[in-house]
Amino acid sequence: MKIRFIINPISGTGKQKGIEKFMIKHLENFEIIYTQKAGDATRISKEAANDNIDAIIAVGGDGTVNECLIALVNTNTALGVIPCGSGNGFAYHIGMKRNIEKAVIQLKNTKIEVIDSCTANGFPFVNVSGIGFDSHIANLFLTLTKRGFVNYVKLVIRELSYKAKEYTINYNNIERKVKAYIIAFANASQYGNDTKISPMANFQDGLLDFVILKEFPKWKIPFFLLKVATGKAHLSKYVEIIQCQKMTISAENTLLHLDGEPFKASNPIVVTILPKSLKILMPNGKK
Repeated sequence: MKIRFIINPISGTGKQKGIEKFMIKHLENFEIIYTQKAGDATRISKEAANDNIDAIIAVGGDGTVNECLIALVNTNTALGVIPCGSGNGFAYHIGMKRNIEKAVIQLKNTKIEVIDSCTANGFPFVNVSGIGFDSHIANLFLTLTKRGFVNYVKLVIRELSYKAKEYTINYNNIERKVKAYIIAFANASQYGNDTKISPMANFQDGLLDFVILKEFPKWKIPFFLLKVATGKAHLSKYVEIIQCQKMTISAENTLLHLDGEPFKASNPIVVTILPKSLKILMPNGKK
């Protein structure tokens, strides 16, 4: 198998530094390319697909995964990941190890799986995206000079005064108005660091989980966050999960995040699943 690693040198907290020695120690038949600016990972992935490279390995976070994904949907080149970002939601969902050397070793024993990917107004994503509080945080997080999970948590705590917003949603010929803190578009289960917004999400079932976090008393926030941290968010009475292939959302503020990266969309927002459209490298033992 011919592998091309795409390393984002500024992703997350710098766990990717020195990763080359693990690759040399444990792998064969690979090449490494470093990104220098936004968009590089997409360009490099497109070239890899055109060159019939078997797999692209994104060494970074969910943002790097998303950049690679753009060029790999409906191609024969598989997408893999070494988790070096702040959240690493996609990597942890598929079962990649947190330890970088162990994650590299996992690449020696993988299988190719075909999964669903998704789009929001035509822009691809593969993990968890959304509108509301999570996109508000993603936008602010981008401006921080220090990244990492701890700084993300500090930002969330600082912004807990955020107010629920009004949305009009259309799905399966149903139109509703909802007032929510978040509408998450979950193809997989988690934002990252095992914070699972949709624990039962399955990226091979042909359906998206639209997770609506309804308005609730602020004093209950710690209890809800505990449910998220323990994989029980779907059991909260303030959470509604709608499974469907397509949803149209109208909102006053159309700031989204796609796999954790902020994105300003046009109104309305059309979120669609693309069944069986992406090949990925899945570590054996994880389904």
